[in-house]
Amino acid sequence: MKRINLLRGVFLGALMSVAALPLAAQDRPVVATDNYPLAYFAQRLGGGAVDTLFLVPKETDPSFWRPGISDIAAIQGADVIALNGAGFSTWPTKASLPRSRTIDTSAAFTDRLIRTDTVTHSHGEGGQHSHEATASYTWLDFALAQEQATVLAGAMIRAFPDQEAAITQQSDALIADLTDLDTRADALSDLDGAGPIIASHPRYQYFGAAYDLDIAAVEWDANEEPTDEQWTALEAMIAETGAQFFIWEATPSPGAQDRLASLGVTDIVFPPLANTPAEGDFVEMMNASLALMESAFE
Repeated sequence: MKRINLLRGVFLGALMSVAALPLAAQDRPVVATDNYPLAYFAQRLGGGAVDTLFLVPKETDPSFWRPGISDIAAIQGADVIALNGAGFSTWPTKASLPRSRTIDTSAAFTDRLIRTDTVTHSHGEGGQHSHEATASYTWLDFALAQEQATVLAGAMIRAFPDQEAAITQQSDALIADLTDLDTRADALSDLDGAGPIIASHPRYQYFGAAYDLDIAAVEWDANEEPTDEQWTALEAMIAETGAQFFIWEATPSPGAQDRLASLGVTDIVFPPLANTPAEGDFVEMMNASLALMESAFE
């Protein structure tokens, strides 16, 4: 009887080991990010073999997102934690992230970061917040986006060495797409109609600097109707800068568009894509925005 029980135990133990194999095989590498552009890069680089963890709700500005305890735990468990850097999000400074698995994708070009004035203001239902003294939407300079994607690819190869060949191939394709965006954006300032621009929010510093475009900014929310005071201030800014174009982060109300038209200003919807777009992906949406700018300048 003891021999039978012993054999039964060995059999059950072996059976449990075999049953566990499919579960282990289903474990996939995970890359966590703090904004959508990096999530998109990780998806492209992973080629379907890597899971991307981007937990910010779609209606939330990732710059001011505050992760909960369960969110932090999930991020801490990722194989690679990719941060935009440049002061984009503040929560990583307050969370205990594993240093060996965390990368700052803009650390290599800190000497090229754009310094700005700190501005505190009210924006939507989020209450007051401040724009840091460093512009953080680095990926809107598509050359810097290439550098961030390259840093991420290197981190993923170190974390998943068995996928090096696939990641390298996907990296070449991603860099090619970002290079095309860079080339297309670089041609904007050569168009005959290119001129001063006012943006609805201070997000486009790297875009303006990289592509020789004069972009000033106000503090408007596309989801809210501008006040009379805001319109008065905008009219003064138009008179001062000679701006003929206005960039919105999101589609505004028809009334706001009509009023801009009455001021002789062409409006352009150019989502900076810090968060996941409702449709399309990073490259598709950026190409669509550049097409709108080309059309407006022409």
